[in-house]
Amino acid sequence: MKVTVVGAGNVGATCADVLASREIANEIILLDIKEGFAEGKALDIWQTAPINLYDSRTIGSTNDYAMTKDSDVVVITSGLPRKPGMSRDDLIATNAGIVKTVTENVIKYSPNAIIVVVSNPLDVMTYCAYLNAKTDSKKVFGMAGVLDTARYRAFLATELNVSPKDIQAVLMGGHGDTMVPLPRYTTVAGIPVTELISEEKLNEIIERTKFGGGEIVKLLGTSAWYAPGAAAAQMVEAIVRDQKRIFPVCAWLTGEYGLKDIYLGVPVVLGKHGIERIIELDLNDAEKALLSESAEAVKSVMDVLDNMNATA
Repeated sequence: MKVTVVGAGNVGATCADVLASREIANEIILLDIKEGFAEGKALDIWQTAPINLYDSRTIGSTNDYAMTKDSDVVVITSGLPRKPGMSRDDLIATNAGIVKTVTENVIKYSPNAIIVVVSNPLDVMTYCAYLNAKTDSKKVFGMAGVLDTARYRAFLATELNVSPKDIQAVLMGGHGDTMVPLPRYTTVAGIPVTELISEEKLNEIIERTKFGGGEIVKLLGTSAWYAPGAAAAQMVEAIVRDQKRIFPVCAWLTGEYGLKDIYLGVPVVLGKHGIERIIELDLNDAEKALLSESAEAVKSVMDVLDNMNATA
């Protein structure tokens, strides 16, 4: 089993490290455009194998996509962070160009690969990858909900002073401040979370979750990487091991939830074929309204990319 991670920055390297240490694939290729960067990170990870006792081999490459040939899964983390003075449209244009090139090269050498997108802005970059992969949408999807629910569950575990292992949650919508956490589907060891926490405190945690990435940027001066890298690796594990895990994933909708031709976070079953099926929850009116609002925000960003492509 072979997995490629494109982008050897903090998120990509963390993802590769988790994949290796958990022996999720026999071979993990870490690729980056910066000379020697991926090779150095991969060598460092490989040297932990005798310490952490695993056999997965991690190999680095500077922009040689031939090394990625016949990958079963490819994780795309490439892209630039938003810089001061850079508009949203500038970021989309820059990262769309990067994701387009990466996707075309990935598909050239691994036409049957399942692609997991982590690059930001997440929803529109997943859409960009799908447009350029020219493959089944069930094989191109984005990592956002796994990370967002992890943050939500971590905050709840802290507040309730319980193990995060016992907290289950569903979160839908776009990646960002329009995401839609669903308290009605949040449980602690099977107990509805609303029985354990006040509505006011729960709403505070939901708001904190929406801006979870921004909170870390303020503290570190850069984006998070441990949780995003681990979240992407967890998705890869579900695919490689055909676990049929239910995760919130940025998926292409074709009428589900009354939405069509949009990439949006929804619960899905992940297995060896990618998205095995999309799960449609019976949302109440308030939840539907929030999801619709989130979809409108995501669609407006997708429109920006469409307009760029139209004038390119």
